Amino acid sequence: MYRKYAGRSVLCILALAFALSPAALRAQEADVQGSKDHPLFNRMPGFVISQYEDKAFDEHKFIQADGNEIGVEGHVIHILYVKKEGAPEPSRVQILRNYENAVKKIGGTILKSDVDGSSFMKLVKGDKEIWVHVDAYVTFQYGLYIVEKQVMKQDIVANAEALNNDLIATGHAAIYGILFDTDKADIKPESDAALKEIASLLANNPGLKLLVVGHTDMTGDLAHNRQLSEQRAAAVAAALTTKYGVAAARLKAFGIGPLAPVASNDSEEGRAKNRRVELVKQ
Repeated sequence: MYRKYAGRSVLCILALAFALSPAALRAQEADVQGSKDHPLFNRMPGFVISQYEDKAFDEHKFIQADGNEIGVEGHVIHILYVKKEGAPEPSRVQILRNYENAVKKIGGTILKSDVDGSSFMKLVKGDKEIWVHVDAYVTFQYGLYIVEKQVMKQDIVANAEALNNDLIATGHAAIYGILFDTDKADIKPESDAALKEIASLLANNPGLKLLVVGHTDMTGDLAHNRQLSEQRAAAVAAALTTKYGVAAARLKAFGIGPLAPVASNDSEEGRAKNRRVELVKQ
């Protein structure tokens, strides 16, 4: 029972398994423990939550307006709703249109809608890009997938040895574990691991002097981005000097904004790669 749209084949199998299982003979009357509706949406009348998954970072496939499939990464919530015994059973179109209308009312758009049972939607709320997939292939239960798109937090940073190898091989090393709030140069506390590795690199190589170079993506004004990148580079140099005892004479801070991208600025993934600090051997 394979369906062409993303996630449908899995949901169909789950639906069939549920329908044929002994548990299906005893109608579910309450939400599964620990589950809840997403803050953006309520549910169809007469339905309860049968399955609930909340993953801090994962991927779900969406179909775009041109019919092409795209994987969206971020905070993924999957909710499977099942109809209570005796409750009216809506049509596929009724389920899809309810969610589509709700998305449109809060400024979202419909990417792809198929009355056979799937709708793919997208909206921006605050600083979040939210993708929504409703799968109503069977009407006594339906699935809701919501992805709050984001770039994965970098938990593993290059160690001092790896940084040194990059400097020897190419003369520069990119650092992705130093984090800042949007449009600010204050270093976040979770950047400590990366800063410690840079300090270790310098401690292991007493004669090494570095340029600390800030980079941004292409979003916003060029002059502002160049200034911001230099402020961030200076903040890194200052942290290495004040917190880790690196001699100030061994560091020079520069900012070049978006002028040396390593990826396309047309996607969030590319922009995230361009927002970085690099160490350049003097």
